[in-house]
Amino acid sequence: MSVRKLLGLYACSFLLMSTLALEVSFPQLHAAEKRPNVLFIISDDLNTSLGCYGHPQVTSPNIDRIAERGVLFDRAYCQYPLCGPSRNSMLCGLYPNSTGIHRNSQIFRQTIPSHQSLSHAFRMQGYFAARIGKLYHYNVPKSVGTNGHDDPGSWELELNPAGCDRLLEEPDIFSLKKNSFGGTLSWYASPRGDKLHTDGMLATDAEWVLERCARDKERPFFLALGFFRPHTPYVAPKPYFKGYAVKEMPLVEGVEENVKDLPPDALGSHKKEHDLLNDDLRQQAIQAYFASISFMDAQVGRVLDKLEELGLAENTIVVFTSDHGYHLGEHGLWQKMSLFEESTRVPLIIAGPGVKETGKVAKTPVGLIDLYPTLANLCDVPTPENLQGQDLTPILNDTTKEGRGWAVSQVLRGGRKAQRFGYTIRTPRWRYTEWNNGQDGRELYDHTKDPLEQNNLAKNAHLGEIVTDLSRKLNEAIVGSFPESGEIPPIRQGVWAPNLTDP
Repeated sequence: MSVRKLLGLYACSFLLMSTLALEVSFPQLHAAEKRPNVLFIISDDLNTSLGCYGHPQVTSPNIDRIAERGVLFDRAYCQYPLCGPSRNSMLCGLYPNSTGIHRNSQIFRQTIPSHQSLSHAFRMQGYFAARIGKLYHYNVPKSVGTNGHDDPGSWELELNPAGCDRLLEEPDIFSLKKNSFGGTLSWYASPRGDKLHTDGMLATDAEWVLERCARDKERPFFLALGFFRPHTPYVAPKPYFKGYAVKEMPLVEGVEENVKDLPPDALGSHKKEHDLLNDDLRQQAIQAYFASISFMDAQVGRVLDKLEELGLAENTIVVFTSDHGYHLGEHGLWQKMSLFEESTRVPLIIAGPGVKETGKVAKTPVGLIDLYPTLANLCDVPTPENLQGQDLTPILNDTTKEGRGWAVSQVLRGGRKAQRFGYTIRTPRWRYTEWNNGQDGRELYDHTKDPLEQNNLAKNAHLGEIVTDLSRKLNEAIVGSFPESGEIPPIRQGVWAPNLTDP
């Protein structure tokens, strides 16, 4: 029997046993327990272009509402700036090297089939776990309306609406590459209203699920809501475009000079079609991206309003985040898959029960990997012993707490025969990056003087001790990101797959 079939049987057996265990243990749970609910909202391809993060143009009043009643993490980072690896890492509480997921086409049941995901851990404790939209990876827009690469064991309810942006409007969407939308800069100002779009339908479904939860409070809920915007194609109703005058959209200057001191892999996410962009197209793309953010924010507002209307807000933890950051021309790059600040930094806000520092900002670096142990602790949910994130509860109680004090991200470069990793570590002051263990280049940026990361200091002789120290910390973190510390195992087809042999 093939390895893939064995994995499938193993995963199915695990899910069956988990479901039976849930059925046996559920009667022992008491409805009187005042365990908090969780509303987990994740946007797709969203950087920190938000009002609460100080953006001078983007309006996001509803996401700002969450920040006003919770803690905003100013330096939060994904562990892999690509949808699939990032989401699997976040939802498993493991680094990408431990999940074995480095590409969008993979699911964690293929590499760590017995691992318990975040929402599955909540299910096993009697929570009603529901998913609406994109949590694990979907191919956007082609998989909109399907389960995509979802994990069935993680949810009791899965809702996958598809709106006019997927079913009607694709022929009208402008794209740098004809008939290519998901991975290419593309946009459209739609004449149709909010509730006809996929994200609008997601909000409608969330309202319905919340109503169901309000009627039956025998069990707390873990509701995960995955919006698609502002992922390409940047499609939003026309009124949202009107809030952003195209000629006022910011353009990045001095790119040619900025990239001269960079290793080639640092710019490895550049796409040939981006060379087709002129200033007018750049401003149109940014306008559409910002419009998509404001449209998505409006749908967040609908869900928050329903939460309050139903009397659920007081006992519900609300999380808002994104799977990774996003470039809008910085360093000559667009979209994701770099190790610069714009691509790795994400919005992260946590509000609700257990959060004492309301309306405060935490400056210490944290990662999406930290969400699993944090939410589990806030809700008294037991977790697997192998989780690799830190519990952020102390920071939620006191935003001056440092915690781990750093965050690590990684990305894969090259084809299957010449693939190599880049790793970066972000501390409060520095970003330090190594490509192929430093053999293909290093980067060092001082964020106190250079927040845009335009001056690579890695070869500065006066900073040799800092480079050495950060390199040591980074490599300790890299080794620690594998299930067993020690020698880093070889990569097989871009994936380290534990307990598997080559077929």
